Amino acid sequence: MSDAALTQLRHVFGYDSFRGEQARIVSHVADGGDALVLMPTGGGKSLCYQLPALLRNGTAIVISPLIALMQDQVEALRQLGVRAAFLNSSQNAGESAATERQLLDGALDLLYVAPERLLTPRFLSLLDQATIALFAIDEAHCVSQWGHDFRPEYRQLTLLHERWPQVPRIALTATADTPTRREIVERLALENAQQFVSSFDRPNIRYTVVQKHDSRRQLELFLDGHRGESGIVYCLSRRKVDATAAALSARGISALPYHAGLDAGVRAANQRRFLREDGIVMVATIAFGMGIDKPDVRFVAHMDLPKSLEGYYQETGRAGRDGEPSEAWLAYGLGDAVLLQRMIENSDAGDERKRLERSKLDTLIGYCESTGCRRQTLLSYFGEAHGGACASCDNCLEPPQSWDGTVAAQKALSCVYRSGQRFGAAHLIDVLRGADTAKIRQHAHQSLTTYGIGSDLDARQWRGVFRQLVATGLLDVDVEGHGALRLTSDSASVLKGARTLSLRTEPPAASRRRERAKGGAGSNAAQLPADASARFESLRQWRGEAARAQSVPAYVIFHDSTLRDIALCQPADLDQLATVSGVGVGKLERYGQAVLEALAQHSPAATR
Repeated sequence: MSDAALTQLRHVFGYDSFRGEQARIVSHVADGGDALVLMPTGGGKSLCYQLPALLRNGTAIVISPLIALMQDQVEALRQLGVRAAFLNSSQNAGESAATERQLLDGALDLLYVAPERLLTPRFLSLLDQATIALFAIDEAHCVSQWGHDFRPEYRQLTLLHERWPQVPRIALTATADTPTRREIVERLALENAQQFVSSFDRPNIRYTVVQKHDSRRQLELFLDGHRGESGIVYCLSRRKVDATAAALSARGISALPYHAGLDAGVRAANQRRFLREDGIVMVATIAFGMGIDKPDVRFVAHMDLPKSLEGYYQETGRAGRDGEPSEAWLAYGLGDAVLLQRMIENSDAGDERKRLERSKLDTLIGYCESTGCRRQTLLSYFGEAHGGACASCDNCLEPPQSWDGTVAAQKALSCVYRSGQRFGAAHLIDVLRGADTAKIRQHAHQSLTTYGIGSDLDARQWRGVFRQLVATGLLDVDVEGHGALRLTSDSASVLKGARTLSLRTEPPAASRRRERAKGGAGSNAAQLPADASARFESLRQWRGEAARAQSVPAYVIFHDSTLRDIALCQPADLDQLATVSGVGVGKLERYGQAVLEALAQHSPAATR
């Protein structure tokens, strides 16, 4: 690593050393090499092209898919004293023209653009007149037609190599399984690029999956352990987003809705509040999140099953980007699997796409039903080995118990068969438990031999049985039959007693400890000694005021982790403050004196 790179790292970004593969990537790209970088969210991907941009001659062109993302990153860079700008539809003609002049004059280190604008003949002609340091293709997984964020314009970015073969390219993503990785290489003509694959592990995130029974109440119990913290709650439908946000607000939680059905102004205002205020909980569909750069999201909760393990990884990766302890919580039930299967079958996708989506859903259900280490299961999906026993997921912290469910499975499968394979789990459970309902009387199911033979298990336990029978392929969901359960070719072996079945024990209704936060993330202040905690809160208050005065997110001024280090070491002057990680020269000049004044309010002399 060159002395120039280390100097810029300390001088501009305020860090004394690189993390993981950063040093190798920066050196490779700065020397003119192409690169494909796979690095988890929060792993420091941006630095991998921002630092080479400062080391190379010319302007780095960064292709970014979202306006909010590029605006936040540009503001963060400007706070560091870096000459950065963006071109997007939020600007008027005069602002765009001024930025274009800066590009042609060589007055920019980095310029962020959306792929749609980059591909216009006018902008390509503009680049022909500029000196280009490098091309950075962020969120490169958008090139994959099988991915969850497909952007067709990304397919045309091969022209960068064709038109400017001498300019290095770096493609970056946090979410790419092996097939997606191959597609990125093929679609972006990166066959000769060096690949840098970091660990996908996010050791600061704790993973928990709970079996859904009263998801609203379960969520409220979980959030009780995260009062005053920023987080994201994902729901599958817009209606559920609105209802959940209203319910949380009624409980005194600062919750805001976000989905495509909201007025664009309301949606933008809610996102702005989430980014710029502390303690906001965003309740959203998956329309929210890609490119969200907020580092202090302490939790991501899923009220419904996401569509794939890849999507789940990306969404949970929005928690704990600052490396601090954070939580990923998921409530999952059989109804989620039925609904998603129905959505797949009713879509306009071709047979190949439907087959792939069904396979991805099966993999996700397998993750939810797993009795092993969640982290091990999750990482294996990305081709990464993990020894398990992570001590930071529900299955490792409270190893699930299992029981011989062979007889229960036989009862359930027999009930499915004898009722004509035309009913969903709720009705089948009523039959097994001997309930007296209008539907049972209507179909004369009180006369079935399976009526009442399952009274030894409660409804919650039976839901677990049916859920696991679907997950193990012993029952199939008839999507066209409104979610009716049907036997599969594997069912016969269990019915005939040729196969035994071990099922996961459902947690007792009276004791659902895993649904509560057990010392999980906790606030940054709570992890500090009392005197340092007071200094930390004073610094946060100052940062909030400074952010509001500039209309920027608080974290672009300083991350919580930097404020915490300042609160702990209590620098007495600017020279000592300059040694704190995250305090570069630009921020020292801009904020140094104000930080010292905020600290002075809680010095021993000030409190006497």
